[in-house]
Amino acid sequence: MSQTVARAIQILEYCSAHPRSLKDIAADLGVHRTTASRILQTMMDAGFVRTDERGLYGVGFRLAGLAQSALEQFDLRSVVHPHIVRLSEQLGHTVQFAVPESTHIVYVDKVEPQEAISLNTRIGGFVVIHTAGVSKAILAFMDGARRDAILDTATFERRTPTSITSRPEFMKRLDTVRKRGWAEDNGEFDVVSNCIAAPVWDHADRVAGAISITTFREKTGLDELRQSVPDLLATTMSISLELGWKPKAGEDIRLERAG
Repeated sequence: MSQTVARAIQILEYCSAHPRSLKDIAADLGVHRTTASRILQTMMDAGFVRTDERGLYGVGFRLAGLAQSALEQFDLRSVVHPHIVRLSEQLGHTVQFAVPESTHIVYVDKVEPQEAISLNTRIGGFVVIHTAGVSKAILAFMDGARRDAILDTATFERRTPTSITSRPEFMKRLDTVRKRGWAEDNGEFDVVSNCIAAPVWDHADRVAGAISITTFREKTGLDELRQSVPDLLATTMSISLELGWKPKAGEDIRLERAG
């Protein structure tokens, strides 16, 4: 870990108990006041530290917001996990859960049966936006400004012959996802796997994340995998209802249309 990052973490831990003066912070770090001041200014610019009316330094509002988001994600994962375990056991395939976070989409849970495909994704890792089923399932139902911020991070490089390599093409794919209610990855990240994915909704009718089912293409072709769409949608609907989501009129017929 870099020294500057370590000192920033130390400042956050030191100031989290109660507001501190520049003199006290410098003493705690064992550095000159100018060094402490420079680090504090950077942290203030980022919203991680703020000053009160006495000029003392405390934890910033942005950090408090990030902490709340982290807690919500852990709570969300605790709701989702039993559902994806059951889905994985039922189908014998790898199941993942991803959520939008700032300008990225992040994997927060994964279940890999012993005989299923083992993915190189990791919990806390970023989704490759232009290839993944979960990103399509999330972005298709996200408001425009937030979707654009995430899409701005997409590289659209060609990873396989079926990769989507332009933003306009990707937007057309999102239109398709929006119409049918679920997404797919047709070997777009690598040539050995494919997946289907569907969104999870929260109490405010916002897309909270997405669940994907991934398989070996040689073992389970995409046409065969699509037969599991009703099982996937049944799972995402159960999770959404548990999160307080209320379907609109006609929403429940998606399960029949997808098969």
